[in-house]
Amino acid sequence: MSNPSFPHESMALMLEGPAGPLEVAVDPPEGGIAAHPVVAVICHPLSTEGGSMHNKVVTMAARALRELGVTTVRFNFRGVGASAGSYDNGEGEQDDLRAVAAWVRAERPDCALWLAGFSFGAYVSLRASGALQPQALISIAPPVGRRTWDFDGLRPPAQWLVVQGDADEVVDAQAVYAWLETLAAPPQLVRMPDTSHFFHRKLIDLRGAIQHEVRRWLPDGSC
Repeated sequence: MSNPSFPHESMALMLEGPAGPLEVAVDPPEGGIAAHPVVAVICHPLSTEGGSMHNKVVTMAARALRELGVTTVRFNFRGVGASAGSYDNGEGEQDDLRAVAAWVRAERPDCALWLAGFSFGAYVSLRASGALQPQALISIAPPVGRRTWDFDGLRPPAQWLVVQGDADEVVDAQAVYAWLETLAAPPQLVRMPDTSHFFHRKLIDLRGAIQHEVRRWLPDGSC
């Protein structure tokens, strides 16, 4: 299959991926909002636990960015929805992300590439950041200390936001904070009190936190 052109309106499409077709959803900025030259690729939580690009935290993060004038690209990792392949513990999923990012850069070469991810998606986008070198990265509830996922030797960009709920029942919030303190160049951290892993009753607060922190990173111009 050959990849389609980048759409100018909301559209679901299929891209060539390393394990077969990848299911992708592209959405332009919200109506009436001036577009910035940014495309943000957003990664979803753990495939084996029901994670997909339709997860409510993922869709709220995408909405937050579109309301700032950012074009968003969500996609299903291998083995999720219509995406081919099977779960690969974050290794093959990094290849999936690289394939989507390569398409975005080929189709929108004058746009800044941002990455974002929630939970497992935060891990995948963090691990891929060294090679992809996005202009900005948003990590929501990065799963530090879970499973065998390695958080050593990461190379996130200087413009890096971490949002973590203090009452996260899946990810150990204290492990996240302790890890961030070991970094030579720590991110901008937003700690959300009384907030669970899936941001129950806190999704609007999540939207506000993202918008408040990343607004200053928005470049001018068009792409």
